[in-house]
Amino acid sequence: MTPSKTSPFDLTGRRIVISGAAGGIGSATARLCAEQGARLVLADRLAPEEIRDRVGAAVAGAAEIHSLDTGCRRAVTALAAEVGPVYGLIDTAAIAPADDWMAEDWDAALDAVIRANVKGPINLTRAFLPGMQAAGEGRIVLCGSVAGWMGGIRSGPHYAFSKGGIHAFVRWLSRLGAPHNVLVNGIAPGPVETAMTEGKGYDPQAYPLKRMARPEEIAATAVFLCGAGSGYATGAIFDVNGGTHFH
Repeated sequence: MTPSKTSPFDLTGRRIVISGAAGGIGSATARLCAEQGARLVLADRLAPEEIRDRVGAAVAGAAEIHSLDTGCRRAVTALAAEVGPVYGLIDTAAIAPADDWMAEDWDAALDAVIRANVKGPINLTRAFLPGMQAAGEGRIVLCGSVAGWMGGIRSGPHYAFSKGGIHAFVRWLSRLGAPHNVLVNGIAPGPVETAMTEGKGYDPQAYPLKRMARPEEIAATAVFLCGAGSGYATGAIFDVNGGTHFH
């Protein structure tokens, strides 16, 4: 990759897919990538109109927007064929149900978490990685979690092991990408102020910084991992957890 002549974060002209684009982290990532000049393809399981509302008119007006269930391999493959080659893939789509793993009907929640948090990233990378390999460059950023390191703060077991799986998958996938200059990294956020954590009993005063992360702080790391400044990072999980966990 030719280093940026303007900024280590510059994404001018770079075509980047962001999945989970209607979520708190996803929409913040879309806005920051757009500010850095990226050409965006936004996907979420919500309707296109809702995605537009979440990311804002300025970003949506210049983006390709798709409704997508990332857990469906056929749908993801079809989107990749329609979109064509891209430089970057940032996957922020995930769910974290608040439930009782001993409940009789818990297996339905388990299946839903696996579909969104494990099958989704696999389907997306399987669909978009070959184009990056053929182009001889690319960036993939997947979202893990502090829960993937230490079991989480208030998350269930399905979420914790799905995110631990993402950390392992990042390292595995990075070996496939490296010979083709496709860099694969992950982000492991601590508690973030999003709809996923709202009303679930998180206590900001219990954390070292006395607050939860803002979505933009996670998004900024994703932007960095797509820019020239991170050109020698691959197979790494970047902790953005405010000091809630060390390892």
